Amino acid sequence: MCLPHAGGAASFFFPMSRSLAPAVDVISLQYPGRQDRMDDPMIESVGEYADVIAAELRPWLDVPTAFFGHSMGALLAFEVTRRLERDTGFSPVAIYASGRRAPSRQRDERVHLRDDDGMVREMKQLNGTDTQLFGDREVLRMVMPSIRNDYKAVETYRAEPGAAVRAPITVLTGDSDPRTTPDEAEAWRAHTTGAFDLHVFAGGHFFLANHQEQINRIVSGGLTTAGASGS
Repeated sequence: MCLPHAGGAASFFFPMSRSLAPAVDVISLQYPGRQDRMDDPMIESVGEYADVIAAELRPWLDVPTAFFGHSMGALLAFEVTRRLERDTGFSPVAIYASGRRAPSRQRDERVHLRDDDGMVREMKQLNGTDTQLFGDREVLRMVMPSIRNDYKAVETYRAEPGAAVRAPITVLTGDSDPRTTPDEAEAWRAHTTGAFDLHVFAGGHFFLANHQEQINRIVSGGLTTAGASGS
């Protein structure tokens, strides 16, 4: 199960889906307020997102499942897992937390309060949006509400003190990510009572684009190991 970044869409994970098939069924969540869900009401907090996602996933948890979340998606993977472990006893075989500092590491970020031009500057800095989008004011006008909404959800998120999961966590981070330092990535270790692993890649916030093959090997290898240990 893949969970996209703030402002992201399910299609972001198509390269991973194509690479891991048919051995792994990759399902990517589509958040409300974008693409084919443009008219659906948006969700304004990480907690509410996690509540909705956990409820939707419950009928599908009869098979071993892993969560891969990038940026905001990493927080959601963590919070969804907390809810499922607490309420159902289900724990994913792995959480892959990509491009996001640990839930306990907070910064005073207020990008969601900027005007549209300020938010565009942020997206350009992170280099995670198709550059053609920046020149199309009409498309920007359509997508900006969902981007601003997601930034608000992430920037107002506060983890509960001592929040942790049983599921093993593998953290993936870029060595020049302006939003996550190596120390902030390592801090994920305190959020699991299971195994922990950390992989550092050359690149910024969207390092995945240049390391997709290696990341796919890490994910498939981890799932193979989890399957073997669970058999």
